[in-house]
Amino acid sequence: MRWDNLTADPAGDRARDAALFGADAVTTRTFDSPEFRGITFHEIRARSIVNRVPGASRMPFEWTVNPYRGCTHACVYCFARKTHSYLDLDTGLGFDSQIVVKVNAPELLRRQLGSRRWQGEHIAMGTNVDCYQRAEGRYRLMPGIIAALRDHANPFSILTKGTLILRDLDLLKQASEVTDVGISVSVGFTDSQLWRTVEPGTPAPERRLDVVRTLTDHGIGCGVLMAPVIPFLGDSPAQLRATVRAIAASGATSVTPLVLHLRPGAREWFMAWLEHYHPYLVRRYERLYAEGAYAPKWYQRRITRQVHELAQEYGIGPTRAGIPRRIAAPAEPAEPMAPATPEPTQLTLL
Repeated sequence: MRWDNLTADPAGDRARDAALFGADAVTTRTFDSPEFRGITFHEIRARSIVNRVPGASRMPFEWTVNPYRGCTHACVYCFARKTHSYLDLDTGLGFDSQIVVKVNAPELLRRQLGSRRWQGEHIAMGTNVDCYQRAEGRYRLMPGIIAALRDHANPFSILTKGTLILRDLDLLKQASEVTDVGISVSVGFTDSQLWRTVEPGTPAPERRLDVVRTLTDHGIGCGVLMAPVIPFLGDSPAQLRATVRAIAASGATSVTPLVLHLRPGAREWFMAWLEHYHPYLVRRYERLYAEGAYAPKWYQRRITRQVHELAQEYGIGPTRAGIPRRIAAPAEPAEPMAPATPEPTQLTLL
């Protein structure tokens, strides 16, 4: 995948052979404000915004929307780092500071949702990079995206580490009145020292749990993806208990643990971080992940069992998926009828 594959108006073979940032379809910007210092934004007008998940993926959904590539959250373990190499961008510091912005995402999504070929399937967001990362504060793509999904009553879900999602609370409430909306916040641990080194660009874990609390208080159920559980650094019984206890106190509707996985691109960056901060763990990680990107099944099962037992202890129950609701066609006006004695009726969601 190259830059011209992402843009709405590729300029032919000459553009494909041009320098990476020389394409006319890409506008490169930097900003002097402190929150964006050292970050470069590459604005493009994308060809499409609704992406099909590969059939071999482990993801439980088929369609995604990703308005950004790269992420200022700078999580050292982020599996999406590899995708930056598809654009000939660095998967280390480049992933953290070279952000691709699909500036036409809201209008493009609205057009695709209105297509006769679109069947109203669930759309997942925040599954590649965070759609509420720092850049969203400037580009404000999500309000238009959520409004388009609301207007088409299209079910969707959002996974985020960002507190900026609360800016769009009213839109989320409106959408939840016409379709199924699922919100999850990612909090893998509550250890502040670990957070500062492994997720340096994210809000603190307690601030993310405040997001869960606020959403729940406004009638929007919010689960927590307890991810990643980091072997030997965030997986002790005391750490797991502290994290699940904090999640329960936030009012989360569910907690789902996910052990760290290290795909190519992320693996190299994470292991370099580990060598710098915890060199004594390098050999243990090499053994634990000797078979590939995922920790052994026995380890994953152990963590899952411990978290589920703690969740039961602290009273976090499973969520029940809502029923996607559709905008009904206006009913034909009925002929006036004589008043009748009212009978008991069964209220429904539809």
